[in-house]
Amino acid sequence: MIKNSELILNPDGSLYHINLKPENIAHDIIFVGDQDRVSKITSRFDSVEFTTQKREFKTQTGSYKGKRITVISTGIGPDNIDIVLNELDALVNIDLETRKPKETHTALNIVRIGTSGSLQKDIPVDAFVMSEYAIGLDNMLRSYLIDTISESAIEEAFIAQTNWDLKKGRPYVIKCSETLANTIFSSKMHKGFTGTAGGFYGPQGRVLRLAIQDPELNTKMDNFNFNGTRMTNLEMETAAIYGLGKLLGHHCLSLNAIIANRATGDFSQNPYQVVENLIDYTLEKLIR
Repeated sequence: MIKNSELILNPDGSLYHINLKPENIAHDIIFVGDQDRVSKITSRFDSVEFTTQKREFKTQTGSYKGKRITVISTGIGPDNIDIVLNELDALVNIDLETRKPKETHTALNIVRIGTSGSLQKDIPVDAFVMSEYAIGLDNMLRSYLIDTISESAIEEAFIAQTNWDLKKGRPYVIKCSETLANTIFSSKMHKGFTGTAGGFYGPQGRVLRLAIQDPELNTKMDNFNFNGTRMTNLEMETAAIYGLGKLLGHHCLSLNAIIANRATGDFSQNPYQVVENLIDYTLEKLIR
């Protein structure tokens, strides 16, 4: 039996942070960072059957062209992903009454829709990037046993090519769900290697008033190459989603609307439309 202090429930029986019960979610789930983006997606639904919000975690479940889909906002960062993915897994793979894991495992399909900036000149603004791999620079996933799921050869190459300071922790690389990638990827998309940072300013090379440990890190990441695999974009969630999803037995994929290109200095003239286009693209892929 899992202790009350480990699996925390609200008085109504829902999971503590995400405020959800098992019947509230579909097996196909879309993650977004911004809570306001949840309703932008569900406004396309034929119907919405359930809505809840606690803190930054807003959830709506409904039907899109006959397909039941849940949309959840995770907020920003790997720490929030740790909360959302563990609690979603508990909804489908733990009996909340007996507080014991179920004998039969249920796998969720989880697709993240986010915005990002490109690191490469040949991935322009208004493009879509599907993260084939993600590298976590945040340490969160190192709290779990990940050696069997991580791509150690890419990790070693990254550490060597960037002269990574291991005092910041060892980066981890996780591959996307090939099942979802085969369903969603098309010629409209670029395959990517996405960096997941643990913060927005120093961890992504931004300097306001504080000096950072490696001012050249962004340039080193831009130039990273492992057998043709280059870093394509930088954000704050994908590696954590891939790692926890793989450990827990779920299918996870991250899709990015590119609204800026750091290499060229370009910014999309209509960033909101790029996101709308990616939402439409993803929904149509999910119902097939």
